[in-house]
Amino acid sequence: MSRRSEVAQRTLRTVVGLLRVTADDLGIVAIERVNRSVEVAGGTKANRHAERAVRQLREYFAGKRRRFDVPLHLEGTAFQERAWAVMRKIPYGATISYAQQAKQIGKPRATRAVGTANGANPIPIIVPCHRVVASDGSLGGYALGLTMKRRLLALEGVNERPKTRRVDSRR
Repeated sequence: MSRRSEVAQRTLRTVVGLLRVTADDLGIVAIERVNRSVEVAGGTKANRHAERAVRQLREYFAGKRRRFDVPLHLEGTAFQERAWAVMRKIPYGATISYAQQAKQIGKPRATRAVGTANGANPIPIIVPCHRVVASDGSLGGYALGLTMKRRLLALEGVNERPKTRRVDSRR
């Protein structure tokens, strides 16, 4: 965060574990998996943003919300911000490949860089990096673990496609 303001933190228990939401006056700055509950009172705006995000996340995990409209305060490199902007457009219950994401930001050969940018996403779930998979349909990676990615996709009705196996026709 380049502009420091008071931050607010709220914790919520979900099917994927305990999550901590951190917000500042401009919006949500992070969602992290944690081991213990933490509540930090921030400024009025930061508190409102954190509470709104927690409410929307609860609705998402209850199957009642498909889109988030809480303000975000995302900061990254220009490349990361473009990668994150593409992820925010992926609809609930849909996936795209890392290669498709790279093409959408105008860098079709930057598949690995896109994966790295996705891994640096500070606001998972709301910026849905779990909806980006490998070209063969396998999960690829996920900063919060493949078990969590699998659960989030299952919650949205997406089933993992089995990896395609290359068959050696010379045998």
